Amino acid sequence: MTDTMLPRPTSRRAGSPARRGSVFVALLRSPVGLAGILLLAICLLATVFGPMLYRVDPIEIVGRPLLPPGAPGAPPLGTDEVGRDLLAGLLNGGRVTLLVGVAAAALSTLIGVVIGGLAGYLGGWIDSALMRFTEFFQVLPILLFAMVLVTLFQPSVGMLSFAIGIVAWPGTARITRAEFMRIRTLDYVRAARAIGTKNLRIMLRLVLPNALPPIIVISTLVVGSAMLFESGLSFLGLGAPGTVSWGTMLGDNRDKLAIAWWTVTLPGAAIFLAVVSISLIGDGLNDALNPKRRKR
Repeated sequence: MTDTMLPRPTSRRAGSPARRGSVFVALLRSPVGLAGILLLAICLLATVFGPMLYRVDPIEIVGRPLLPPGAPGAPPLGTDEVGRDLLAGLLNGGRVTLLVGVAAAALSTLIGVVIGGLAGYLGGWIDSALMRFTEFFQVLPILLFAMVLVTLFQPSVGMLSFAIGIVAWPGTARITRAEFMRIRTLDYVRAARAIGTKNLRIMLRLVLPNALPPIIVISTLVVGSAMLFESGLSFLGLGAPGTVSWGTMLGDNRDKLAIAWWTVTLPGAAIFLAVVSISLIGDGLNDALNPKRRKR
């Protein structure tokens, strides 16, 4: 059966070009969403192009330890406890933190959509079994579980992304399940089943595109949570060896807060701004993808 024979919903799908354009315009018109986009753009520009313009090795010792910003002979933002350039660390460390956040969110979204979609669409014993599996992960101490995974295997950026993504999917799964359960009862889905369309085609072509708005919102928020998770693991000394991230900068200098505030405050502020920007974009997307809230 060709795709043109499938029944179509009467409203525009979330993935259509017109729909995407209207959502983006609504996001830009939202003060919260626009503020989040601007903050995230600053973070991305600094971490992507900053190391190209400021060519200093973040691991190299460039001066005396704990030089404050503006001190004679000090780098622009000072040095840390061993004399490394803090500005170079911020610019290069943001790449690791942002990359882990996006990769972990992508993995958790994939797992959550697959499990939640199967449970919500198929129902019955499959739904019960998958939801018990989801509840098992929900009651686990996720930080401890991620620490065990990172410790058992060689710590790396990929391992950090995997460990965070493998524990962050239950929320996405529950949202996806609820949307699939709602959409599977609509007329166009029933019509597709009545003409003999296979379940997998219905799920991918009809149900999933219309379940995307809340999934997109929660996936955006998972990026911020994953960044905090990565920072926490790196703070505890479980970051990727040989790499600099905002979390490792916090962990390396945490005992110097009383005498060298800049070594902890600056990477902490970077994490705060990045996570806040993701949260603001999530709130803006929630307004843009929710027709009732967009009409207000």
